[in-house]
Amino acid sequence: MPTAAEQKTQHDFHLPMAFIDLQAQRLRIADKLEAATKRVMEGGAYILGPEVKELEAKLAAFSGAKHCLAVSDGTDALALGLMAKKVGVGDAVIVPSFTFAATAEVVAWAGATAVFADSDADTFNIAPDSIEKAIAVAKAKGLRPVGIIPVDLFGLPADYDLIQAIADAHGLWIMADSAQGYACTYKGRVSGSIGDIATTSFFPAKPLGCYGDGGAVFTNDDETYDVLQSLRMHGKGTDKYDNVRIGLNSRLDTMQAAILLEKLAIYPDEIVARNRVADQYKARLSNVVKTPFVPDYARSVWAQYTLTLAEGTNRDAFAAFMKERGVPTMVYYPKPLHQQTAYKHYPSATATLPVCESLSQRVVSLPMHPYMTPAMVDYVCDQVSEFLTA
Repeated sequence: MPTAAEQKTQHDFHLPMAFIDLQAQRLRIADKLEAATKRVMEGGAYILGPEVKELEAKLAAFSGAKHCLAVSDGTDALALGLMAKKVGVGDAVIVPSFTFAATAEVVAWAGATAVFADSDADTFNIAPDSIEKAIAVAKAKGLRPVGIIPVDLFGLPADYDLIQAIADAHGLWIMADSAQGYACTYKGRVSGSIGDIATTSFFPAKPLGCYGDGGAVFTNDDETYDVLQSLRMHGKGTDKYDNVRIGLNSRLDTMQAAILLEKLAIYPDEIVARNRVADQYKARLSNVVKTPFVPDYARSVWAQYTLTLAEGTNRDAFAAFMKERGVPTMVYYPKPLHQQTAYKHYPSATATLPVCESLSQRVVSLPMHPYMTPAMVDYVCDQVSEFLTA
């Protein structure tokens, strides 16, 4: 079998291929990006310049949310939400274990206790029945359950109606962590407008990413928005030298806002393209391996395209085989949070979280971005099929 280097001359695309091709996107809008960044440099308003306000307005409109606040990164977005909810010692917040650490990290920052819930085997998102068990565990430990942080994992929205029913029954708020899923849709509602508070990340590899760190917080509540504005700038009052609460320094800089405005303009097209790629993957691979499941009520923005390998499949060998063929793969996530050193002392819904523990050993993600051509997807699928059907 030819190596990746030898196959470069056999295809109309370069090998090894990119896992996420940010350069193809940059080339598409290079002139607009150059003009936008030049305007910021010449304008001189490098912090909270007019582009930040414009971006906030456009993101809110895109989501259907009343308010959007642009902040320095997705982790701060979550932290600010918890600060606005006055989460602290003795409080419990229910979070999924199968996600990136930031979701639980901010709970620890607040002095509260993260209680880990298991995943749904099909969607990978937080399992509602496990949320109920996590709430019971929190109460049994003498903690006050106050909120739930569902994650729109890999770009797919969590099942918010079921989660909302649980939240309402127990008097909890919901903060939707859509770091990976900005503009995914749940029953016609766009992320950012779901939950008491919603957050996202503009880390470069996210579906809507800038060229540095960035994030945003969304809410429909006027009072919460006013508090978030204060918290974003050191807890300022009407006078920035009269701080009325303890806050953060968490402002999105104007240059990143200008870049995001240009990327947001093409984002709807890119979402369509991501779904085209996902549809082609499914058509080619669903009879070979377990492909991602998208419920009828949802649309994913495909931050990742994640396969679930059959029990006993050697994932390391699969990754090595794909790399040799010029196809990068990634594992999100090889260890659930409740098993990680920093978090394993926190309580979980059950003694083990069997679904996410199994997923962590079996998932593997393929290249996914809007600039994959049908030929590129076919090439990836050929390699996957060859390994798994050998």
